[in-house]
Amino acid sequence: MKKIILIGIALLTSILLWSQQDAQYTQYMYNMSVINPAYTTSTAGIVNVGGLHRTQWVGVIGAPKSSNLFLHTPINNKIEIGFSLINDNIGDIVKENNLFADFAYKLDFEEYGNLSFGLKTGVTFFDVNFNDFVLESGDVFTDADFAENINQSYFNIGAGVYFNTDNYYIGFSIPNILRSQHLDRTNGKYQGTELPHIFLTGGYVFKINDFFKLKPAFMAKRVNGAPLTIDLTANILYDNRLEFGIGYRFTDAITGLFNIRATPEIRIGYAYDHTISNLGPFSSGSHELFILYDFDMLNINKGFDKSPRFF
Repeated sequence: MKKIILIGIALLTSILLWSQQDAQYTQYMYNMSVINPAYTTSTAGIVNVGGLHRTQWVGVIGAPKSSNLFLHTPINNKIEIGFSLINDNIGDIVKENNLFADFAYKLDFEEYGNLSFGLKTGVTFFDVNFNDFVLESGDVFTDADFAENINQSYFNIGAGVYFNTDNYYIGFSIPNILRSQHLDRTNGKYQGTELPHIFLTGGYVFKINDFFKLKPAFMAKRVNGAPLTIDLTANILYDNRLEFGIGYRFTDAITGLFNIRATPEIRIGYAYDHTISNLGPFSSGSHELFILYDFDMLNINKGFDKSPRFF
């Protein structure tokens, strides 16, 4: 028990006192608009709505939980807009809520694909409540550096570029360009600063036969002061409806993914991460759920046999 509590404290203090990596998503390929404002779907009249919830490192006290809601829709053949609400919760001590609006401008190169440029802008609400931060003995955590709660809000912007065809995509984005300082000691011993995160993503669809397709994908994430994160996944899509696969996050986790198109408008998915880092002995893994819903706002796509959207 003591080791688990120490892990929770170390996790919390490392997030406050050094550069934090943003929430990790195993099913990043279905959560693209959150990390890249240039992501577009280009389906006229369709509002794409999604939600994702991740419970990380189950069994570790103070482990992160992340949720997000997002929607985006084209307003004409060149412009797409979107909104996202992202919540990160660490041990009910650190709570961060991000509300962002996205704008993407698309260039259509016809059979050669689409190139989109995106901007993201919004506000982050950062709250830390040390009142319930207690040690194993039940004593209140009395470190003077953690004596005052933190309540801050700050503005941020992001940008991205996204290129896609019917068979593949590649994207580059920085969803939080501006630095934001959460905690500062006057003697300069440490600072708590959230730094820009850089994302590189890509994926491809290989047609095996009329029923099966192979969908490899990758995501690389980089932030100063933290290790490079690389995710590799390989999914099998059956009959454009059922999808399952495996993934590997270097030095961190082995993952399993599954999703199904329950109706033409709704896709539901689940992922499990088996932790292989030094937190493995203390954690039973991480769980992630998502749901995507394509809402035909103008009712103009009824009766049409649309090509499946792979990304």
